[in-house]
Amino acid sequence: MLTFERRFNPKIGKKSKEFIKSSFEKMVEEKNSNNIGYYTLPNNTEKLLKNIEEYIKNNKFLQENKISNIVVIGIGGSSLGTKAIDAILEHKKEKNIDISFLENCDPIAINKILKKIQKSSTIFIVISKSGTTIETTSIFKYILKRFDIKLDSKDTDKLIAITDEDSPLWEFANKYDITKFCIPKNVGGRFSVLSAVGLVPLAIMGYDVKSIIKGADKIEKDFFNEKAIHLLEKAYFYYKQGKNKPINVLFSYSSQFDYFNQWYVQLWGESLGKFDETHKKVGLTPVGLVGSVDQHSFLQLVMQGPEDKTLTFIKIEDFENKKQIPDITLDNITGVNYINNHTFNELINAQCMATMESVSEAGIPTDIITIDKLNEENLGYLIYYYELLTSSVGIMLNINTYDQPGVEFGKKKLVKKFVKEN
Repeated sequence: MLTFERRFNPKIGKKSKEFIKSSFEKMVEEKNSNNIGYYTLPNNTEKLLKNIEEYIKNNKFLQENKISNIVVIGIGGSSLGTKAIDAILEHKKEKNIDISFLENCDPIAINKILKKIQKSSTIFIVISKSGTTIETTSIFKYILKRFDIKLDSKDTDKLIAITDEDSPLWEFANKYDITKFCIPKNVGGRFSVLSAVGLVPLAIMGYDVKSIIKGADKIEKDFFNEKAIHLLEKAYFYYKQGKNKPINVLFSYSSQFDYFNQWYVQLWGESLGKFDETHKKVGLTPVGLVGSVDQHSFLQLVMQGPEDKTLTFIKIEDFENKKQIPDITLDNITGVNYINNHTFNELINAQCMATMESVSEAGIPTDIITIDKLNEENLGYLIYYYELLTSSVGIMLNINTYDQPGVEFGKKKLVKKFVKEN
């Protein structure tokens, strides 16, 4: 279960309510148009989940417990959501299968990961929506050579391709009888974690992917049945404050949320930094922090730096871990004995609330999302919540939330550096 509390006043009058209602209606239209496919993923995965179950059931290496590693080759939306969920829930995982992500073309990072990998105990999952992502295809080629994977042999039993149907990667997988899963064409990469992109590797590792979908389905139903007005009001506040407070800070009080913060940064930055219909630049800059670590660094800028930020705190009510600070007195360090016999759970949550209260008292708009426990259902809810929030702000800003033309410029420049122009 997730609860939401805000410490700012959106100042919603009659005109504001009409604007929020109009924005909600546009989201309903967007959903019903079937052009933006992430909206319907919570209600549209039954066939996919069945196919994943069949794959796991029929894969002899998995059934004989011969797989100890998964290597995901993908970048951005093809990896960040999966990394986020795995990092948050890894301590509760029952299967002894580790996952590694090959994203960047950094040769040191590639070698560091692959030197620990054995071909005999690894499933390689290559993920690219377009099927031609340069980082992904380059690393995939290297893996084929390094591990001497023969495409006309049983080696392909340990390969999976996740891509758009009829993409070059899809056709490649068809040719060599490689297991493949489809990304719906109307689901963008950064909104794809609740599709095969995330569900396939997470299911193989033993996570309860049905519960992830169940959590997403809950907020989807609440939102479109108009039972989550707090989400729209929050989006409206960001829209109204965008000029004066363009920096949105997600302050997650758990080290496990570092990759979730990165997922949020991509989702927010790539979706909301755009030209609007008048060709005016708009956008909100995302920053991800981890508490209590960043209390000792970035918090100083928040408290006494420019007043251009809003903060959202994420707090875990129950870490389900009762480790205590021992009742020990250290010579000359008696001033911290007040914390003795308290749990680390109590300490980090007290730090979260003390920081939020300090920030709020300084006049900085804050809100908090409290998660009762870390589990698949709550994470599915949180992921879909942020996707809906992104879409809400995008509609209010009057932009195309789902394209990324700015990203494409660099891709075109890259091609020119390697391909001589005629």
